[in-house]
Amino acid sequence: MRTGAFPLRGERAARVAFARLAEPADPTVALVLAQEGYERALAGVLTGRHQRLARRFGARVAALEGVDDLAIADALGCAIVVPGDPAWPAGLDDLGAPPHCLWVRGAAAPDLGRLCRRSVAVVGARAATAYGLEWAMALAADLSDRQFTVVSGAALGIDAAAHQGALAADAATVAVLACGIDRAYPRANESLLRDIAATGAVVTELPPGAAPFRQRFLLRNRLIAAMTSGTLVVEAALRSGSLATAAAASDLGRPVGALPGPVTSMASAGCHQAIRDALAVLVTDASDVADLVGSLGRDCAPERRAEPLVQDALPPTQRLVWEVLPVARPVTVTALAERAALEELVVQAALGPLQLAGLACRTGDLWRRSSRVAS
Repeated sequence: MRTGAFPLRGERAARVAFARLAEPADPTVALVLAQEGYERALAGVLTGRHQRLARRFGARVAALEGVDDLAIADALGCAIVVPGDPAWPAGLDDLGAPPHCLWVRGAAAPDLGRLCRRSVAVVGARAATAYGLEWAMALAADLSDRQFTVVSGAALGIDAAAHQGALAADAATVAVLACGIDRAYPRANESLLRDIAATGAVVTELPPGAAPFRQRFLLRNRLIAAMTSGTLVVEAALRSGSLATAAAASDLGRPVGALPGPVTSMASAGCHQAIRDALAVLVTDASDVADLVGSLGRDCAPERRAEPLVQDALPPTQRLVWEVLPVARPVTVTALAERAALEELVVQAALGPLQLAGLACRTGDLWRRSSRVAS
């Protein structure tokens, strides 16, 4: 998808300009835009009619002159996407302050909107344990096999493992950045980002050249929560930023799942607290996640039940007699009657069916449980 298909003029150009002028989710800007729309609001900033915004954005207004974002996007091989474009993820419209536009690159960039319609955000700690990394990869691969798009933030730890799991399943995965599309952050994941772009998409609401400040990571998390069908937290400490993604998803009415870890692991303490606070639902595998975020009737998790045993179907009296049968040293009917508080005739009547079922074994006048339970 080339940016040349969408000339930068009118509202599209105003959206790109505001992406350069304002920080994401600026509440004052969001209010002005809701009242006036993009083109009139931009004119108000440039002419000084919106004095407060004009003063705040003074340095950035000056930097706008001479910037050709269409040429920059073409040079970077990315597209500028706005609401109404086929590639726009519809879930972003649920945000109180949605992104002004998106810069998107990658083989699946034209399909971004479609990919996000059936997607899961897989997030977690940067300082992940071996347990968390293993489960992130396995869950992402299994979810990809189930035709869910895995969306994450391309950070170290759980994010990277989730992307790698999706790539291992030969599936498109989406990385949402907290910096410009021209930056590979963290640098250690530069090759991973190339692999993601080769089959999936890399997305950001920040213009080229934007640096990855801490606040931008927190704001980026709202995009991950909004553009997906639900969020899975694989591993998170109590102060993990991935819990902010979970909270944003919950605020938007999206389902949230959390994978439990060892109760002694501080790396999973945030997951446990989210489950305890009813922010997240406990999940143990991909079928649980699919059941949580997927389509009714299509993605239901199988009901988990223990294997049925012969003794489970016994009538009450036979079950009671079977329960008091010794395992090693056989006893008389009289002893069994005492143990079960039943009449000897009742015990005797129950032992026959138990023997036929392979649950009781007789040696002379003595009875014990069978060492082999018949199927």
